[in-house]
Amino acid sequence: MPGSVPPPPSAEVDDTAPPAVTAGPAHPLRVTLLMAGSCLPILGAVLIAPVLPKMQDHFASSPGAKALVPLALTVPALALALLAPFAGVIVDRLGRKRLLVVATLLYAVFGTAPLWLDSLGAIIASRVLVGVTEAAIMTCCTTLIGDYYSGRQRVRYLALQTMCASASATVFFVLGGAAGSAGWRVPFWVYAVSLVLAPLMAAALPTPAARATSDGTPAPARRPFPWRQLAGVCALTFFGAMVFYTVPVEMAYLLDDLGVENPGVIGLATAAASAATVGGAVAFARLGRSPDPMLPAVLALCAAGFAVMFLAGDAPLLVVGAVINCLGTGMLLPALLTGAMSRLAYEDRGRGTGLWTAAFFGGEFVCPLVLLALESTVGGLAGAVGVLGLATALVALGLLTTRRRAGALDRRPLPERAP
Repeated sequence: MPGSVPPPPSAEVDDTAPPAVTAGPAHPLRVTLLMAGSCLPILGAVLIAPVLPKMQDHFASSPGAKALVPLALTVPALALALLAPFAGVIVDRLGRKRLLVVATLLYAVFGTAPLWLDSLGAIIASRVLVGVTEAAIMTCCTTLIGDYYSGRQRVRYLALQTMCASASATVFFVLGGAAGSAGWRVPFWVYAVSLVLAPLMAAALPTPAARATSDGTPAPARRPFPWRQLAGVCALTFFGAMVFYTVPVEMAYLLDDLGVENPGVIGLATAAASAATVGGAVAFARLGRSPDPMLPAVLALCAAGFAVMFLAGDAPLLVVGAVINCLGTGMLLPALLTGAMSRLAYEDRGRGTGLWTAAFFGGEFVCPLVLLALESTVGGLAGAVGVLGLATALVALGLLTTRRRAGALDRRPLPERAP
């Protein structure tokens, strides 16, 4: 169980970001490009969801269409989870900026391929390639945030990354539905937006360089990768991703079980939960504290939301529980990511970010499978959510106990970025 993995001790490797990167007239553009790049994998995950029924009708005569059409939506996330560690290795070998620009260009090529492909098998293959580029883009954008910023600034922009991803999911779903009214192929044109982003990234994003250690001496060229330090964070991230995605994936089914079938009501409930996720990310950024000591409390908040959802006998109470849970998950994601970044020096940051990304999207992929298995065991989806809530509470308790034993409970704020 992820909670049984002791969290690694705090190992601050926060380098000081060069002032030229964190200030100046080009700084807002750089932040915008990194946030836009971070939203591209979300685009791939939700954009075509509204047109899946139309795709199903179009390919009704194709063998295996009933299974293959939904796969067009989910396979990029699976490819991202499997390939992110390899993308991380390439990031450290070839450089962040170069790989980001190339992957963003290829994202447009593979993303728009279904506009011209007539074979369902070829479309699925193009979606796998979209996942390959998403693995590179997500790893590069997150790594560059870690390269450019430190201390409070890093917390702020990693939290902003979570906010943008959560908000963009709703925007892209609506955009996909609107574009899909003109035909199931039309939403795939949206992938061409990366053709605008790639040249801007090439021109505006500086190429980071390895920085000296705090005593002024160059960092050692070769040293062991911090596998043990990162293992606990990745295990928690895999579990945390299941906690994070439960409400977005299962909310409509939980409402249906309570007799709510109106799409408008379901949409409002989902939007409220999404807004709570954004609010949690904002709260995390404003707290400005070291992420590790916050994790037990954040997970306990998520568990409390699950408990309310499990006990809910009507839709309003279910939405209240979902909002409580999503406030917690909005803080959970940047806390896990900031904790991972604080353990990684420049030379390891690509590989470390790739492993973290793989853990997160792997948890996303298995989330509905785990809940389905729990549902068949306990006899209902609400019961499955209750079991997950209990597991979340146990993980929170395990983390708190372990940290108290280790004397690692540190409530000091994150250090300010050095001038």
